[in-house]
Amino acid sequence: MKLTPKKINTFNLLKLPSVFFTGIRVKTITDTSCTATVKHRWINQNPFKSMFWAVQGMAAELTTGALMLMKIKESGKNISMLVANNNATFTKKATGRITFTCTDGNKIDAAITKAIETGEGQTVWMQSIGTNTDGVEVSVFNFEWSIKVKQKK
Repeated sequence: MKLTPKKINTFNLLKLPSVFFTGIRVKTITDTSCTATVKHRWINQNPFKSMFWAVQGMAAELTTGALMLMKIKESGKNISMLVANNNATFTKKATGRITFTCTDGNKIDAAITKAIETGEGQTVWMQSIGTNTDGVEVSVFNFEWSIKVKQKK
């Protein structure tokens, strides 16, 4: 079963309602990239009338996590995934529609291959960049994903 934006967004409605109700939606997912958008609204704003940093973080993490999930699914192996570390930089107030894009899909392939070959956990840093409708960068999020092949019991 192929991972599609519609399937991811439905999953979010059912399993991650805070993602869904703050307006975060996956728009595209390919072998190498994932894009999600979120519009600044009352439900996701901070007291300074811009998008709350945590909402931006959810959208950014979703772009990296969806890619990771898709690649794990394609591997056919039982692999666990977990965010081990993250950091962010904010450069402009996030207002209007913000688009988060991660283009690090190729990084995951090598980590999964090595995890399968060695049986050892692997980590991979992935980046998601948030831009406004004018194409101006508003935030950059980096996530260190840890993956490990689960052993059969």
